[in-house]
Amino acid sequence: MFSRPPRRTQAITGAAIVVLLGMAIGASAVAVNAFGAGDKFDRLLAKIDRFVAGPPPDRGAETVLVTEPPEDEEPIAEPTPVPTPARSLAPGATPTPTPEPTPTPTPKPVRKPVDFDIEPHPRSVFASEVKDTWCSPAGVQMTLAVLGLADTSDRFQAKLQSRVREWESRPDSHNGDWGPSAMALALDAYGAPGYEVRAYKSRTLALRDAARAIRTTRAPVILLAWRGAHTWVMTGYRADADPVIFNNAKVSGAYILDPWYPRISSIWGRSDAPGTFQNTSEMERNYLPWKRPEGKYKDRDGLFIAVVPTKRAP
Repeated sequence: MFSRPPRRTQAITGAAIVVLLGMAIGASAVAVNAFGAGDKFDRLLAKIDRFVAGPPPDRGAETVLVTEPPEDEEPIAEPTPVPTPARSLAPGATPTPTPEPTPTPTPKPVRKPVDFDIEPHPRSVFASEVKDTWCSPAGVQMTLAVLGLADTSDRFQAKLQSRVREWESRPDSHNGDWGPSAMALALDAYGAPGYEVRAYKSRTLALRDAARAIRTTRAPVILLAWRGAHTWVMTGYRADADPVIFNNAKVSGAYILDPWYPRISSIWGRSDAPGTFQNTSEMERNYLPWKRPEGKYKDRDGLFIAVVPTKRAP
């Protein structure tokens, strides 16, 4: 006949069982992301990683402020000189002075709507962010995919995320991890040099400059949406005129790859499928001036931010 263990031993055993059971339930919750436990656990691991690695370096993260001529300026047609025809003279003849020809003006460029997109198959280059905090590596991944420099696998996205310590800096992100300058450095590391971080005082100017860059380089632009908390990859646009020719071209929207898809945000709503055209109202709702809760950014606060190509796509 077995004797009953002392009450103290029973209490200790019971507590141990409760702890083990709690750990098992917690691990299961993390595994299935119940109540967001998995996301919170990932954030905890990221904080531990940053603590172990130490503060990010204080290297430069230059943001270029873009300005333009007044919007009401129209393109000026330069006159095209008319060449003087060659004439033959008889021996000993004195050439007769020829009057200067009247230059023929170049026809003024015609203003007409433009619908331009460098990516005809948006789903083939789309990559959803593996974790809900990985919009930056997903945006870089899709930009590289459009350029033919990367695939859209989860493995490649995880590789990009694992290398962020090589590119992060304190001026670029006060939280550590990704900022727009880190995205530009990552693009350069994978064969897409020439991207730079640009700031604009207006959305109109930002979209016009992005459209102009896409048209001339055939490379995507990364827009910092949701006040700098999210990335959108812009592959094309619609405008009432060619922004390369007309300083006052009005861009009415953009073709976007949103790494948040197919999620639904409690703040920003349902995300759209790859390649969706985001019209003016959607751009006004999502593409907002930079404002981050972690602190001040003197060269970005209150401005529209984009990571823009300056070199033609490979």
